[in-house]
Amino acid sequence: MTISANDPSRKSWVNVTENSDFPIQNLPFGIFSKEGISPRTGVALGDQVIDLSALHSNGFLNELPFGKEDLTSAVLNDMMKHGKQAFRDLRDRIADIFDANGNYVDRKSEIESSLHSQDSVAMHLPVHVGDYTDFYSSIEHATNVGTMFRDPNNALLPNWKHIPVAYHGRSSSIILSGEEIRRPKGQTRPNDNEPPVYGPSRLLDFELEMAFITFEGKPLGNSISTSEAEDYIFGMVLFNDWSARDIQKWEYVPLGPFLAKNFASSISPWIVTLDALEPFRTPGPDQDPKVLPYLEYKGEKNIDINLEVAIESAAGSEKTVCNSNYKNMYWNMNQQLAHHTVNGCNVRCGDMMASGTISGSDPSSYGSMLEITWRGTKPVSMPDGTERKFINDGDSVIMRGHCKKSGVRVGFGEVKTKVLPAE
Repeated sequence: MTISANDPSRKSWVNVTENSDFPIQNLPFGIFSKEGISPRTGVALGDQVIDLSALHSNGFLNELPFGKEDLTSAVLNDMMKHGKQAFRDLRDRIADIFDANGNYVDRKSEIESSLHSQDSVAMHLPVHVGDYTDFYSSIEHATNVGTMFRDPNNALLPNWKHIPVAYHGRSSSIILSGEEIRRPKGQTRPNDNEPPVYGPSRLLDFELEMAFITFEGKPLGNSISTSEAEDYIFGMVLFNDWSARDIQKWEYVPLGPFLAKNFASSISPWIVTLDALEPFRTPGPDQDPKVLPYLEYKGEKNIDINLEVAIESAAGSEKTVCNSNYKNMYWNMNQQLAHHTVNGCNVRCGDMMASGTISGSDPSSYGSMLEITWRGTKPVSMPDGTERKFINDGDSVIMRGHCKKSGVRVGFGEVKTKVLPAE
């Protein structure tokens, strides 16, 4: 498959620094606004945002199926209903418009009116998320958690290597990078021999995840195969699935996460298309025992995405606490979507599906404080001399991610969230 926009030799006439997450080979989609401009579709290029409605008004998007109403909507959902091929054609067109050697160089002065500095705009939640599912697909993370809370010799439950385990989360509390959260409250049971107590969580944690966003799926009663899955996946964002470990420990039996998870999940503002990630495909780990036929797949379905997590204290000092990689996921997106729909569950445009915590085999790659500090027994030292077992009030958690190959860096920007005290 050849995608013109991904050509590594392309250079844009818009200035793009060497370490930018947003070269011409990326072109991620989001929703932006600024004074005098209502929320609408934008595309990131270097430190600029491309206003697609302005390009449309000047005739640069002719012959594409997107109308003015698609490009001036406050969410991408209506635009996404045109499907994968329409977005592929759109990315190719945008790449040609901004290519230093493209077909539109002689109209550069017209095109420049569609550009806004990223510093001058406000970003918004890019899609209306109808439903949200959280998977549990890192074998290293599942093994670590099972080792801590169950028998280390039987850390994985019997179903784990047979199905991509997941639960249905709360879409209403998915928030954008930059929005602050309050420490959640709920029931905990600090002493196993005493009744539960009510109050703020003492063990607030992050979970390093990625999430994919879907196009419109099939009607209720139909399933999506692993070979079809990519036709229904629009793109990916960084995803911080906040977790209150002490609340979760008390509530999760028998139905799983509830208040410990539904208070907030934070995402990065730019959706990097699956097409833009195509050059960074890599083989996944061996799956043993062999999966059932509906979960079998062909080709390289994992993606090499370098990930990092930093904690910034209230005083402003920052400490990187995790360096992981999405390529280590045991269950890939194709399998997750196939399993999600195998019973006939319908997937809708804008649905979000998170990977579960992404941990590697080395302690430096563990994707949560629960693992990094091993239930608080190995505190992290901060630059200001303080320690962290979990996340403190006033801390900000920052997640970043990028792919790099053949001199091309395709990144996601960051998702940053500050924790405020409980009400």
